[in-house]
Amino acid sequence: MAIVVNLDVMLARRKMSLSELAEKVGLTLSNLSILKTGKAKAIRFSTLESICEALDCQPGDILEYQPN
Repeated sequence: MAIVVNLDVMLARRKMSLSELAEKVGLTLSNLSILKTGKAKAIRFSTLESICEALDCQPGDILEYQPN
């Protein structure tokens, strides 16, 4: 897939666990895990906004385009 999710990188930079983020943004751990592993087909802007707010980052810090 050409879109890479760098959620694990941002979590490491913020020294935050996935379960901590799940609690802050109000998502299940399994849904965040699907996003983190790049298996998600879509993400709502409201979810992306909540993640960016919790991690104090920009959407481009989480999502990256890498051509095949």
